[in-house]
Amino acid sequence: MSTDSVTHDHTATASSHGASQASAPTPQVGEGTRAHATDLRRRLIVSAPLGILAMLLSMVPAWQFTGWQWVVAAASIPVVTWGAWPFHRAAFAAGRHGSTTMDTLVSLGVISSTLWSWWALLWGGAGMLGMRMQMSLIPRAAHAGHAEIYFEGACMIVVFLLTGRYLEARARYRAGDALRSLLRMGAKEATLVTVDPATGERSEQVVPASSLQVGDLFAVRPGEKVATDGIIVEGSSALDTSLLTGESVPVDAAPGDAVTGATVNTWGSLLVRATRVGSDTTLAQIGRMVAEAQAGKAPVQRLADQISGVFVPIVIVVSLLTLGGWLLAGGGVQAAFTAAVAVLVVACPCALGLATPTAILVGSGRASQLGILIKNAEILEQTRSIDTMLLDKTGTVTTGVMSLESVAVAPGAGGSPEVDEASALSLAASVESLSEHPVARAITSGAADRGLSLEPVTAFANQPGLGVVG
Repeated sequence: MSTDSVTHDHTATASSHGASQASAPTPQVGEGTRAHATDLRRRLIVSAPLGILAMLLSMVPAWQFTGWQWVVAAASIPVVTWGAWPFHRAAFAAGRHGSTTMDTLVSLGVISSTLWSWWALLWGGAGMLGMRMQMSLIPRAAHAGHAEIYFEGACMIVVFLLTGRYLEARARYRAGDALRSLLRMGAKEATLVTVDPATGERSEQVVPASSLQVGDLFAVRPGEKVATDGIIVEGSSALDTSLLTGESVPVDAAPGDAVTGATVNTWGSLLVRATRVGSDTTLAQIGRMVAEAQAGKAPVQRLADQISGVFVPIVIVVSLLTLGGWLLAGGGVQAAFTAAVAVLVVACPCALGLATPTAILVGSGRASQLGILIKNAEILEQTRSIDTMLLDKTGTVTTGVMSLESVAVAPGAGGSPEVDEASALSLAASVESLSEHPVARAITSGAADRGLSLEPVTAFANQPGLGVVG
């Protein structure tokens, strides 16, 4: 192909390449999930020891030293505020839109139990030094002299749900490990080719692959990775696309063919014009689709959100009815408020907040150990109904590596009818030994396994799509 065919309006683009803004880098898949998991882990590390301390002091009377309730109150402050902030924020966001979720119930339970506990501590008699608290089914039966405190309940609700959310976020991030490894295998550098419009001379410059722009020309030499999606302008070769397709046999490529970034050029030199860069490339689109799929919720989680739209108002009504019932029954204001707050605390979905994330974590973790990539939680839940499995043969039910099974000599091969299978294989392997094609490797390995010697080869040439000669 002549030089003129690659000059047209690309020269102006190439000449100003260094001054123009680089293309947007490919976004890292799962970075938002990783940051979310890190934030939850930090909150859990702080909240868990404080919550366990509050629970032990509240539930073991023998450990309740003088002033223990004030220590529990102080320990609960960072847990129910900073530790529970993700739940408060989500509840507020849902409330602004006139809806309720499980986070609404969690936030309401934590806030109500905390406020009631502070009231009991400051004005309800629970703050007296020397006070002891024991677990009881009926509040006024054991603590007629003071109101009960629920700091440990508020703290442990937060700790349990933070644990579940963290496990879920970590499992979701780890589910993308294989995809992130795929994206990291993309080319880091590219050989930018510029053409002088006056002389037609070409110059090359090694630049970061992320700086390529649509319309840029870049060279791909044997063994190099294609820097970005594009169309071949000059040259013929075979591209190893196993990174994307799993097929071990390179695909022949010629001028006019589209190529995908991160595929490997096996033997020929190519000149490629970039058609998609940055976040528009095939690899980036695959990453984006998988990231969006992983961000979805399992059906059971969506069902819980739907139920919460009815469940949360019902719990609030039941709590108010409990308050009114105790007051009408003559139980006293303190006992009535204690029972009403208890309804809100007990209704917090701790089990639901832990069960689904734990199941997802265990299921996806075990699948990863077995080499199975689960796209999202919904797919994991649907595996119970699998009745048919479809397997890609390459690398699944096969090794992905070609091998020589048998040798058949055509009549008159080599110009002499006396050529046997061993001689034909030795001659073929001698020529194929200079090629990197998988078929050539299979023939060469087959000859070596049969103990055949190779002959010297001259005038070796690779015929694209046809084979080799020598």
